[in-house]
Amino acid sequence: MTPAAYLDAHADDLVELLRRLVRLPTVNPPGDHYDAITRLLAAELKLAGLAVRRPRVPAALLRRHLPPEQWKHPRWNVLGRLAAPAPAPARKTLHFNAHYDVVPVSGDWRHGSPFSGAVEDGWIYGRGTSDMKGSIASLLLALRALRATRTAPALNVEVSLTADEETDSALGAGWVVEHGGVRPDYALVLEGGEGRMIACGHNGVVWLEVVVHGRAAHGSTPEEGVNALEHASRLVLALGDHSRALAARSFTAPDGDVRHPTLNVGGVFGGGPGDKINTVPALARFTIDRRVLPTETAAAAERELRAFLAAATRALPAPRPRVEVRKISENHPCFAAPDHPFAAALAGHVARERRCRPVFGCSTGFNDMHFFSHHLGIPTLGYGPGGEDYHAVDERASLRELLASARIYAGLMTTPLA
Repeated sequence: MTPAAYLDAHADDLVELLRRLVRLPTVNPPGDHYDAITRLLAAELKLAGLAVRRPRVPAALLRRHLPPEQWKHPRWNVLGRLAAPAPAPARKTLHFNAHYDVVPVSGDWRHGSPFSGAVEDGWIYGRGTSDMKGSIASLLLALRALRATRTAPALNVEVSLTADEETDSALGAGWVVEHGGVRPDYALVLEGGEGRMIACGHNGVVWLEVVVHGRAAHGSTPEEGVNALEHASRLVLALGDHSRALAARSFTAPDGDVRHPTLNVGGVFGGGPGDKINTVPALARFTIDRRVLPTETAAAAERELRAFLAAATRALPAPRPRVEVRKISENHPCFAAPDHPFAAALAGHVARERRCRPVFGCSTGFNDMHFFSHHLGIPTLGYGPGGEDYHAVDERASLRELLASARIYAGLMTTPLA
């Protein structure tokens, strides 16, 4: 039996495996059930014949990267390796990466629990089905298929199943590339591309919080205070000019998609603890989400944004407030032309599975590709089963797409790479 035939015959196993993953609510923040899911993932990789490690991230790093309320939520990453038959040292190594954490849930779900794993009309529902436990299930079944059919991989296979992608990945993929001892020649992150589109890059992001410090006063004598909300509103309006200037820049992906930097203001906003309807607000805060093109850098985008805010603050009417700009997080963009053997191999499997001509593009969101592309300097692509309603109510993944991705992964592992 071939690996593809095995996968077709064990589609129900894929569903059951994904249900087990989805029913562990690994919500981040704060980082729930990481111990349980990493034990499960480590056991599955061992059953597939991989040598497995489950290193715990040191507590000192948790304190450096996480707020105090999350220090009691340990982080683990799962690392697996499957060596190709001799002469393995002469062969290339392909690394598969996926994250197991999911975003928080809200709203009324079609099947009650957001972690049900319910199946209906060819879809499996639940938080994480599309982002991105579905990818993990597809990869695990592909590895099972190779072992069950006694099919040797044509190259060494590394796997990392990581924490915290839904925040900043510093303790997940970031920890893996710095401390995990991985040595791949190529990397495939199991999201970013789907269908006929293979990702060869993605946008980055800079997240800032702007805090405006005014002076409180009684609502009947507003002239005695410094209204933080009014000044924050002026800054928000001024940022419209910056947003329009950014729109003049563009990046064209290999598939012809043209995109521009974007600025989203006020995803989170609020006042201070002393707010009351009859007071002049002494504090106002809002966030900025600056999406960074694959050809830009996060550092340059941040410098530019801070300079604009400083100039806009100087232009505020007197008495001016004190304005503080705090960095929340950043994720770096990445892009590399898909002109290497790995890109050709993956495109070939996508074409055969989907009977189409694949295209290479760049994801509008950010993911963990840049850790392998930038930190390790290796050809990195993104491809997975995808789904519908990422981060939303009734998130779901297509059973057909999950199985198709498993066949593509299995085929890739049995394809020699130069």
